[in-house]
Amino acid sequence: MGKIISIVNQKGGVGKTTTAINLSASLAVLDYKILLIDTDPQANAGSGIGVDSKEQKHNIYTALVGQSQIKDCVVKTQIPNLDLISSHIDLAGFELEIVNQVAREYILKEIIGDLKEEYDFIFIDCSPSLGLMVINSIVASDSVLIPVQCEYFALEGIAKLKNTIEIIRKRLNPELVMEGYVLTMYDGRTNLSKMVVDDVRTHFGPLCFQTLVPRNVKLAEAPSYGVPALLMFSEDGEFDISYLENKGAKSYIDLAKELLRRNTLPEIKNGQ
Repeated sequence: MGKIISIVNQKGGVGKTTTAINLSASLAVLDYKILLIDTDPQANAGSGIGVDSKEQKHNIYTALVGQSQIKDCVVKTQIPNLDLISSHIDLAGFELEIVNQVAREYILKEIIGDLKEEYDFIFIDCSPSLGLMVINSIVASDSVLIPVQCEYFALEGIAKLKNTIEIIRKRLNPELVMEGYVLTMYDGRTNLSKMVVDDVRTHFGPLCFQTLVPRNVKLAEAPSYGVPALLMFSEDGEFDISYLENKGAKSYIDLAKELLRRNTLPEIKNGQ
């Protein structure tokens, strides 16, 4: 049975969707079967791996409102082992549609539960908020992964996010655990980045991943090509992780391997 991980931070611009795309792609390259669910109305996760949400008749919104079966929403991407359920702009109004609905926090959990049997990991890319859709995502998850950018206000809002997650754990999802904190946009040339890393690691200890995701041009450019950073460095669509030269792409392979170790799984599935 797979593990569902929500990638959450109510603050925008912290590398949340970049992490969702590239971590999912990296695990897929390591031969794990991955599903990425985009619950952000901006639908950037889909476009970042080459899927146009406007062309998808079935998406997470139509599944949530009962117009589609969740399995009909799954589309294959150009990356082997990586599937996607795309978002839609209509999701922006979903919270208003369900505000008076009974058990509204469990809607996503109910519709994606059966998918756990088909994937090793399911990642949910959340919108930059702490609204009802994000709460649905956390309730549906086994754990939460929080990207934290290496900038001055890095810890701003994290206390509120932690408090919200703890409330959800106590009241709605008692099995929920913290997967960890990922430091993004790291610039080793600046003292500020180094100070932020020290502060975050002091605050969160072993919950902080050791892998640092650098501020990287290729990571920023990749979405405009509709591919994860890994694909920008593969030849003829063939991935060979031993030849990764870009620090940004390599950092997500390293993060994927660290995530696997934390979950006591082999770094390459089946040892291949």
